[in-house]
Amino acid sequence: MKVQDFEVYKNILHQKSGLVITPDKSYLLESRLGPVNRDFGIPDMGALTEKLRMNPDPKLVTAVVEAMTTNETMFFRDQKPFDKFRDHVVPSIIKAKGPGTIRIWSAACSSGQEPYTLGMTIKENAAKWPGVSFEIYATDLSQDILNKAREGKYSQFEVQRGMPIAMLIKYFNQTGEVWTIKDEIRNMVKYQMFNLLDPMDSMGMFDVIYCRNVLIYFDQSTKAKILEKMAGRLHKHGFLFLGGAETVLGITQAFKPLEGERGLYVPTGV
Repeated sequence: MKVQDFEVYKNILHQKSGLVITPDKSYLLESRLGPVNRDFGIPDMGALTEKLRMNPDPKLVTAVVEAMTTNETMFFRDQKPFDKFRDHVVPSIIKAKGPGTIRIWSAACSSGQEPYTLGMTIKENAAKWPGVSFEIYATDLSQDILNKAREGKYSQFEVQRGMPIAMLIKYFNQTGEVWTIKDEIRNMVKYQMFNLLDPMDSMGMFDVIYCRNVLIYFDQSTKAKILEKMAGRLHKHGFLFLGGAETVLGITQAFKPLEGERGLYVPTGV
């Protein structure tokens, strides 16, 4: 791909989603945008580039951004963040504010595996937390991926990655090769389309924010802005989960690492 053509995609992605794509990842453009070309009747990447360069259709731009920002996810990914949620985070929040509602935000939730994992974790441990209810809000930039998450239907491949067999049998119904999450878990999650570059005031306040394996796609300035906005949405007793390869260090002073807990952060001043 020519440098000037690559710049068209680079600029659109950064402006619309904050995603930073480097020339060594240009191969992803052709692999991920092939379906976009088919959907819009565009013959090849050259024609797509010209359409994006010359007063592009907003629907086409949205399709390109969604195709490039849909990231891999899985149930119980890395496991430890969910163990920490159960063993440390929830008890700490209950101690700080007493019984009531704990609000959780799964940011950039993709096809729903993370919020549904949280739902199953809560169901499995609800007896430990009398008088406590949970609200799980899950957001993503892509409407198509949110529709998949709401549907709650997963392939054999998707459910066998990380999902304990006992949980699969307990919380899913099987029809052929398709596994559908049961309503008791599906109804625990409220999905909403949301761009992390936008103001977050409308989201309200949260006790827990999961923003895992998302910031790695942004530049330093964008990471700082997102983290600082999230700090404004988190109660002083709250917790932020990031991915294992992510950190707040050197990016913002709005959060600090929780000592001895990799990937878990608390608001500065706590």
